[in-house]
Amino acid sequence: MLIVQKFGGTSVGSIDRIKNVAKRVAQTRAEGHDVVVVVSAMSGETDRLIGLAHQISSLPDQREMDMLISTGERVTIALLAMALQELGVGARSFTGRQVGILTDAAHTNARIEQITAERLKQALAEGVIPVVAGFQGINQRSDVTTLGRGGSDTTAVALAAALKADLCDIYTDVDGVYTTDPNIVPNARKLSKISYEEMLEMASLGAKVLQTRSVEFAMKYQVPVRVRSSFNDHEGTLVTKEDQEMEQEVVSGVAYDKNQAKVTLLGVPDRPGIASKIFGTLARENMVVDMIIQNIGQGGMTDISFTVPKADARRAKENLTKLAEEMGVQEIQLTENIAKVSIVGVGMRSHSGVAAKMFSSLAAEGINIMMISTSEIKISCVIDSKYTELAVRTLHDVFELSKMPAQKTEKSKPKGAKRASK
Repeated sequence: MLIVQKFGGTSVGSIDRIKNVAKRVAQTRAEGHDVVVVVSAMSGETDRLIGLAHQISSLPDQREMDMLISTGERVTIALLAMALQELGVGARSFTGRQVGILTDAAHTNARIEQITAERLKQALAEGVIPVVAGFQGINQRSDVTTLGRGGSDTTAVALAAALKADLCDIYTDVDGVYTTDPNIVPNARKLSKISYEEMLEMASLGAKVLQTRSVEFAMKYQVPVRVRSSFNDHEGTLVTKEDQEMEQEVVSGVAYDKNQAKVTLLGVPDRPGIASKIFGTLARENMVVDMIIQNIGQGGMTDISFTVPKADARRAKENLTKLAEEMGVQEIQLTENIAKVSIVGVGMRSHSGVAAKMFSSLAAEGINIMMISTSEIKISCVIDSKYTELAVRTLHDVFELSKMPAQKTEKSKPKGAKRASK
């Protein structure tokens, strides 16, 4: 088998931990597998480098930021290659540039466009373990780029896809994907496997186990991904294609995200093209808009609300202020004390009453719902952030997520049952 192993910052956070990672990699090699290793910077290093930059400039140039923060991974790959060599295992370190990770030009948040991987293939053919710097690549001008927070996950899965690897193991400080955050619900259950779609929703909705773009890569190229702990030998959680067993669970997990803010435009002229101008303005500023609600127009006016990451909220309001004046918008309101709580499960496709059960359970706890968004396999609600933990515990209990699937009282419909609405 060809296995890509990725180790996060906590896993390589000290020399002792780097040595332990080397032993784990060497063991995988001793079991007869070819291995490619991807590593992050040592825990805290990227934040330290960012702090140095802000001591120089309040608004550092993004190209220079990429040059700076990409050095963290270069330290780790060299140290891990040395540690493997000390164990008598052939290893060689490679930067993103050296393995041919080509990206677009969006500094600090670049997207991978192509991977040549010729030097990796050569190293594997020579029996050498490649140790690759995650989180980085180069653009068409050969400038160093970085992939954004969590980008090492994306590097690992993208390399697995390019090399047609049999498995991509993501080693982290947790031993798998849980039904929700165990810090909020102590009896949260570790899932043995989860579908790409469910994991993508969980990641995008606030679960921090895997980076969203890494799951997109895995789903597109059908790369089996396994989330495991660096500190034990538990099997972890397999992220793979959907099967019948997964469909039996109506809800697989509860996710939450406190990093959200709501922007509301009151008294918006209700005519064609207005929404395009509003969201076009935000798009040009590279702001990600999530949930959008527009009220029924009355008297030629309407209200529009949407959510953005909290870090972009004030900038969004500022960028819309001039436009709002030009359009005759009456007021712009910003609400930052909100959270998004979501339930996810491929079983929703064949079960009715899921939304009603969610809404009634929140209502019973006195939790008001401000906004609602749905897809085939998820329902999200925006609520006051002070009720986040209560909402998560309530939904985890009402959908019996601590129990194994066979123990649950709700049974899945027969195969071929007509799809029901949420």
